[in-house]
Amino acid sequence: QYGIVLDAGSTHTSLFVYKWPSGKENNTGVVGQMFSCTVKGPGISAYVNDTAAAGESLRSCMDSAVAQLPGKKCKSTPVYLGATAGMRLLRKQNPSVSDAILRAVSSVLHSYPLSFRGARILSGQEEGAFSWTTANYLLSNFITYDWFGHWLRPVSAVTVGALDLGGASTQISFVPAETIEVPGDAVRFRLYGYNYTVYTHSYLCYGKDQALKQLLAQLVKDNPKVTSLDNPCYPRGYRVNVTMGGIFGSPCTEQGRPGGSSPGHSLLFVGTGQPHSCQENVQRIFNLTFCSHSHCSFNGVYQPDLTGNFLAFSAFYYTMKFLNLTDPSQKYSADQVNETIWKFCSLSWEETRTLDPTQQEDTLANYCSVANYIYTLLTKGYKFNETSWTNVAFQKQAGETQLGWALGYMLNLTNTMPAEISSSSFSLQIAIISILSTIAILSFVACLCIQLQIRDNGYMPL
Repeated sequence: QYGIVLDAGSTHTSLFVYKWPSGKENNTGVVGQMFSCTVKGPGISAYVNDTAAAGESLRSCMDSAVAQLPGKKCKSTPVYLGATAGMRLLRKQNPSVSDAILRAVSSVLHSYPLSFRGARILSGQEEGAFSWTTANYLLSNFITYDWFGHWLRPVSAVTVGALDLGGASTQISFVPAETIEVPGDAVRFRLYGYNYTVYTHSYLCYGKDQALKQLLAQLVKDNPKVTSLDNPCYPRGYRVNVTMGGIFGSPCTEQGRPGGSSPGHSLLFVGTGQPHSCQENVQRIFNLTFCSHSHCSFNGVYQPDLTGNFLAFSAFYYTMKFLNLTDPSQKYSADQVNETIWKFCSLSWEETRTLDPTQQEDTLANYCSVANYIYTLLTKGYKFNETSWTNVAFQKQAGETQLGWALGYMLNLTNTMPAEISSSSFSLQIAIISILSTIAILSFVACLCIQLQIRDNGYMPL
């Protein structure tokens, strides 16, 4: 069987085709990713002036996806589109335009000989919860196969947390050791007969791209009357012009727009490459002091104490990958990561450009800002310390399947990961455990008899 999910993010849309064996009990065959495609152009939320183009942009990847499917399976293949924080922001700004974009993409997807199941905007909580589901499903933390190809619950049954960083929002999701104080941050799952209570919180405006806008807005706020500003997070010698609309045209920054400024007015930002000043500027976009709960992350948001291991993916992974900090055989401490960021942020623009000439200039110029933002978010925001930092693995995928909310979303909607599993499977699990226990006992008794026989014959064992 097959399923298609389109992840319509704030900066781009990704398409995933999933495959699993048919005929499995309760539809519970192992699901894996068989194909992926990145849609050319920006995310669908960028098509505010041509909503029809948002739908048309999907055709190339959809054509490729259909070509992957056996013809007889097309009509039964479900297709889902989920839009995330970029569309959540657009819905706040202009609900009618966001609705028009959803209609446009729905129209195009409906034209394919597949089973289109709808296009909708996910909540931040859904995005975080389904990312957690994906990570733990791929790591076989919910259930796994036994020697005979039947389902078994892992002995430890320990789950991992999920850290996701997109363009417009970031999510943290994990099963805490304590009771969750804020009911709105708790998501309850029943999977394969077991209950899970997951803490998950999504921070709109704290995705990578919106955080960069907040950093520039902070500099403008400090110097509202000038047209040329130093940016300590840009490489030394880097210069770029940015319009006021490019900085303050987002709901995340519009409140800080200087009075009387025109959206088309341009500001010159000059990089000074000062790591210490950069980190100080980054910290200012977080409120790290206010908290009305037993403990908080930032901006007064409740967060339980961190527990267990975490997978950090999406922009978390790509940034650490660029800095060569994703080797799975290494355990990088928080201090080592910080030191690497400082060294990189001290480079001149000419030195920075030589590191990867294939990347776009604005991407290279922003790596220092993003790296400092990630470090601050994880250490000051989410409260990872020197000990718990080593529990975070920066990964793009698990096995051959990309991490993120898409797989978890499809598993939920197709009931491929059911709330219950048949009693026959559990009976088999108990039977196997009983057989293995019996074999162990018989082996012990046999060894004991041999030892007694050796002793009775007057021989000492070597």
